[in-house]
Amino acid sequence: MKKLRLILGDQLNSQHSWFRETDSNVIYCIFEMRQETDYVTHHIQKVTGFFAAMRNFAKELKIANHAVIYFNINDKKNTQSLVENLTILIEENNIEKFEYLSPDEYRLDQQIKIFCKNLPIDSRVFSSEHFYTEREDLETFFKGKKQFLMENFYRNMRKKHQILMIDKQPEGGKWNYDASNRKKWKGDTLIPQEINFDTNVEDILSDIKKAKIETIGKINSKYFEYPISRKQAIQQLNYFCEHLLVHFGDYQDAMHTDKIYLFHSRISFAMNTKIISPKEIIDTVLETYRKQQDAIDISQVEGFIRQILGWREYMRGMYWMLMPEYKKENFLDNKNKLPKFFWTGKTKMNCLKNAINNSLENGYAHHIQRLMITGNFALLTQIHPDEIDAWYLGIYVDAIEWVQLPNTRGMSQFADGGKIATKPYVSSGSYISKMSNYCESCVYKKAKKFEDDACPFNTLYWNFLDEKQEKLSSNFRMKMMYSLLNKMSSEDRARIKEKANHIIENLDEY
Repeated sequence: MKKLRLILGDQLNSQHSWFRETDSNVIYCIFEMRQETDYVTHHIQKVTGFFAAMRNFAKELKIANHAVIYFNINDKKNTQSLVENLTILIEENNIEKFEYLSPDEYRLDQQIKIFCKNLPIDSRVFSSEHFYTEREDLETFFKGKKQFLMENFYRNMRKKHQILMIDKQPEGGKWNYDASNRKKWKGDTLIPQEINFDTNVEDILSDIKKAKIETIGKINSKYFEYPISRKQAIQQLNYFCEHLLVHFGDYQDAMHTDKIYLFHSRISFAMNTKIISPKEIIDTVLETYRKQQDAIDISQVEGFIRQILGWREYMRGMYWMLMPEYKKENFLDNKNKLPKFFWTGKTKMNCLKNAINNSLENGYAHHIQRLMITGNFALLTQIHPDEIDAWYLGIYVDAIEWVQLPNTRGMSQFADGGKIATKPYVSSGSYISKMSNYCESCVYKKAKKFEDDACPFNTLYWNFLDEKQEKLSSNFRMKMMYSLLNKMSSEDRARIKEKANHIIENLDEY
């Protein structure tokens, strides 16, 4: 039976059981498509990285004697539509059965299901064989529960997979070392030179230009610096384990003007495109820890594993449990537009200038820059969640909707009213100062609330609490802050509101 198998751009898993044997009756197809480059405006490095990884994967399949049909973005046969491309290939190659890997994006999942329903031939869907969990696992785990706490799920995953466990107890006596993962980096802990792969992407950049694909951000040269092959991903992982893991937990929340990546692994693009699996990453980290237990504290290792075994799997499960309604959530009724400086980086606020320019220049920002700088500011200025979603989905090389949407709309913007986060993640300038050196060279003063040179985060923070009091004051984690707000004089609250309104109405002047 002649089969056509589809591989999407985030399904580049060479270890999948599909590829264990070659079969002359199986054809694999991979498409670069305007359908995927245009549904939001993507970072130039994101489009480039996906195309580079996809082309490399197709090349490796061909070397392994698999039959592959690959449509370049400018291929004359390429209709730029997934359904139309598949229809053409099925007819041209006399295909008798269509097979595909379960997509991780709701939009594509629905599109392919409808396509298969209307096919005159048989079809079958397979697991992507990537995640620790199946799509429905979280819905089963949280069935009958009012809260969907990540910590409960994470502990269950630790037990289930016997990761950092001794018998039935957590190794080291604690489940979570988050309290140890909040140190400010002051430049006194050496960071080795980052590993760059410098994959030449001149041909891809030329193809993107020829196709007139609209992008944002910059690509610094003719090279792409994140791993795009399994070999490179393993190199990156080994580099992280050898040089960075020892301090990862300490500084995972830290931010600094002189360093883009600090002790972060830079493995997320390769993991989210399935070039390397979460299990392989965790197993390698654990192996390093066992060999260097005298040098590496458990808090460094647990902090890293929690991001993958806990948070990543949790976000995917929540996405599938709550979609498609989740994409429309706007609990706080936020309606404002994203300021122009999110696309240019031109702002006087030093923390935002650094976080946004890092994003524009590298297609990267770590989780605290996303949550407590850009996300925090967007929530305090009451930006519509749709605006934030489109920005986050487009600007980061590792952003795919299943992981972006629940992180943005749930964790960052509290648009789901608390399904994911137990409170809004908002802060004044004091938190930013605590975790970074951004405030030191900023024109705004972190200790001021009302004055012309007051940190906008301070004014906006108290104004946000005031504006959203009806929706948030009953939240048990917000009670202390509302107690402080309600002790303020009416004059001070009026000054805050006046100043905050001016900021929100004139965002691009700040």
